[in-house]
Amino acid sequence: MSSHNITSSTAAPGATPLFKVNSSNVEYTETHIQSKYTYTNTVVTNTEHGLVCEPIEHIYHFKTERTVPRVGVMIVGWGGNNGSTLSAAILAHQRNITWHTKSGEHKPNFMGSLTQSSTVRLGVNAQGEDIYIPLSDMLPMVNPKDLVIGGWDISSLSIGDAMERSQVLAYDLQRQVRDELSTLKPLPSIYYPDFIAANQSTRADNLLPGDNKLEHCEQIRKDIRDFKQTNQLDSVVVVWSANTERYSDIIPGVNDTADNFLKAVADSHPEISPSSVFALACIHEDVPFINGSPQNTFVPGVLEFAERKHAFIGGDDFKSGQTKFKSAIVDFLVNAGIKPVAITSYNHLGNNDGKNLSSHKQFRSKEISKSTVVDDMVAANHLLYAKDEHPDHTVVIKYVPSVGDSKRAMDEYECDIFMGGRQSISVYNICEDSLLASPLIIDLVVMAELMTRIQYKTGAMTEFSRFHSVLSLLSYMLKAPLVTPGTPVVNALARQRSAIENIFRACVGLPPNNEMGLEHRIWKQ
Repeated sequence: MSSHNITSSTAAPGATPLFKVNSSNVEYTETHIQSKYTYTNTVVTNTEHGLVCEPIEHIYHFKTERTVPRVGVMIVGWGGNNGSTLSAAILAHQRNITWHTKSGEHKPNFMGSLTQSSTVRLGVNAQGEDIYIPLSDMLPMVNPKDLVIGGWDISSLSIGDAMERSQVLAYDLQRQVRDELSTLKPLPSIYYPDFIAANQSTRADNLLPGDNKLEHCEQIRKDIRDFKQTNQLDSVVVVWSANTERYSDIIPGVNDTADNFLKAVADSHPEISPSSVFALACIHEDVPFINGSPQNTFVPGVLEFAERKHAFIGGDDFKSGQTKFKSAIVDFLVNAGIKPVAITSYNHLGNNDGKNLSSHKQFRSKEISKSTVVDDMVAANHLLYAKDEHPDHTVVIKYVPSVGDSKRAMDEYECDIFMGGRQSISVYNICEDSLLASPLIIDLVVMAELMTRIQYKTGAMTEFSRFHSVLSLLSYMLKAPLVTPGTPVVNALARQRSAIENIFRACVGLPPNNEMGLEHRIWKQ
């Protein structure tokens, strides 16, 4: 085992598909699954005679590499609650460790992971019964047990000590993995004190020296290359799970274009954040970079540079508990014709994330990501909401050290209902923050890596291409989804999941799932 990572005992093998599609639109080769897919949509035009709808079709060709590579994940903030918890969990899976609590024996699982613990409807059998398969079997995906884990942290604690400090996992599990995790040391990270709360300074003892931001970027690039070579990896995904930063000011001539941003990094401009430097390093190395915190890492210059290099980026902010529930219940209420007029969200937590968020500038980043989650659902129903009308939406986060990682979230939804009535829905959610966030990291890594192996081509294209640099398909796992410039943001949870499922179906030549169920609604022939 390397001193800087958790390794799997075997490389991920080439995947054998659980199913094959019997269609002239699908071809299986030794190396690829190739499909021809008819994408349908409806174009609506507002004319003087009313709305005119025109069904349209576009032909897409998809090509997916079948061989699952050996994959590494590098976590920025590896020694935090999420990074140390995920490392312990992967090690428990690799060693098949069981542990006991007062409720009995426990075995490793991937509960909370969309890719590993959810199923999708594949189709129906001859009797009209639905057939479900694991989402992870839709396409060849990396097994999380085979991930190689490493990363950076501003704290020099070993991952074993960091796991103990986080107080997330049961003692009996910690006891069995600590010795091995204690041999793992995070790489020195970037620390610009102006971007995170002052109360984090006591942790900052594992830092890249100096304040030359270009040199810092080059060191991160070298770390990625060394990690890949040392562990004989085919690909790497980098995930930011470090402290929430304050928002970066968008300054003309500094970070508003790719060229200005590159110059600002070379000049070590004070408004270039650590997360943006990490993003830049990953773009240079053609490594997917996922931002799991709410700050605006992807300032216009970073986004433009990613597009220029056709490198993958995704964000922002892990969507684990309160916000995920909110994006489901508001979607339900609005689609049911019930009008939320006020949403009040209160949280208190005692982990280091809560400590950092007790600083106003860092809290403001989180407030923005949490507050925009219902916007597209509200805008979708003009019968309930007038133009530019929104529910009152308040978000409060308080730091209470004694509750540790066990976050408390309380929400009240005040709604207008039939004939002037009111409905109030109150939700109290106690959740272990890092045990919900860690499976999201797995999903983000698994799906980001998969997207590096999927290409598409339309009739007007002579060669296959990657998807757009902005991995908006990851939105299900993120509070404030980053999307391609000029395209709508979708926060509704059901629509986000449907997009994942149906794009995967397109890659194997299957039509999108629908709930028409016509075979059950007509007279039997």
